[in-house]
Amino acid sequence: MRKICVVTGSRAEYGLLSGLMRAIKEDSELELQVIATNMHLSPEFGLTYRNIEEDGFFINKKVEMLLSSDTASATAKSVGLGFIGFADAYEDLHPDMVVVLGDRYEILSAVSTALFYKIPVAHLHGGEITEGAYDDCIRHSITKMSHLHFTSTEEYRRRVIQLGEEPNRVFNVGAPGIENIKKVPLMSKSELEASLDGFSLGEKYLVVTYHPVTLENSTASEQIQNLLWALDEYLDYKVIFTLPNSDTDGRIIIQILNEYVAKNPGRAIAYPSLGIKRYLSALKYAKAVVGNSSSGIIEVPSFGIPTLNIGDRQKGRLAADSVVNCGPQKEEILEGLKKVLYTEYKNIHNPYEGKNTTYDILRVLKNYPLEGLIQKRFYNIN
Repeated sequence: MRKICVVTGSRAEYGLLSGLMRAIKEDSELELQVIATNMHLSPEFGLTYRNIEEDGFFINKKVEMLLSSDTASATAKSVGLGFIGFADAYEDLHPDMVVVLGDRYEILSAVSTALFYKIPVAHLHGGEITEGAYDDCIRHSITKMSHLHFTSTEEYRRRVIQLGEEPNRVFNVGAPGIENIKKVPLMSKSELEASLDGFSLGEKYLVVTYHPVTLENSTASEQIQNLLWALDEYLDYKVIFTLPNSDTDGRIIIQILNEYVAKNPGRAIAYPSLGIKRYLSALKYAKAVVGNSSSGIIEVPSFGIPTLNIGDRQKGRLAADSVVNCGPQKEEILEGLKKVLYTEYKNIHNPYEGKNTTYDILRVLKNYPLEGLIQKRFYNIN
């Protein structure tokens, strides 16, 4: 049996990978291995490895790497710890292939270590652009250390080829998160409220996720305060905050949001992780999504609601017409909120939607020859 090892380090990325993981697990010709790392193992971020286990998956290895700090030094040292942990994991598991998604620093550790162990890597969501975050450089680095590529649009497929990857190894399959929307049974609004500890969502609410812009210097505090100021101009809207990831300066945002929620009981709530079912259910009934997460651009348009994308974190990413961009200053955010809350968006086309995303990925993982896969040649575009 071909052993496929899926590495996951955050709640959001696991939500996108879970459908593929289940398909691998249920395939009689494949053996699923799971490595959970980084935020999944942290009490501060909700110990979300439990969600993986609750979904019926066995976690073969847990790679501890996250330091309890969000400085540049702590992030760099966490990457180093990841190298050590993944070396131990691969030494024991001997996977035939490693599957990763995205652009986070824990995935950089996983893929770099796989390179030294000569383990082929399949990478999802390569070729994308996010100019405001160091994730952009990490994503392209992962592409160069990967051997099979599954992109979310044709434009991104062309960019991966532009990076020198052979066209017959690059597959445009669409975004797996879109497929989740179609397959995951969502909650009713009353069920959602009950799952939020009885929090009443009222007639109108927003889902807000704001991450630090990691290529900027110490802007997290000012930018999140600007966003909260703008939200206070719409007191008739309730707010669900999903807290940021373990990026540099992320804890600054978490502290400010927790203080804001404490001062606004009954109007705002915050969760380190909603889990895939609650998160998608929250999107279903929301009036809009606000912040700077990739989900606001990739998945949210499929719900037919607008997204206010703030600042440069996602700059360069392909987006539907329902995604409104604005700057991070107070008046810019306020103007952006007016656009998303008072404009009607109809017949939204989501450029990330594929036809059979999970099946298309699974078919390649099963059938692509492993012999010679680890060797790559640089593909020159004439």
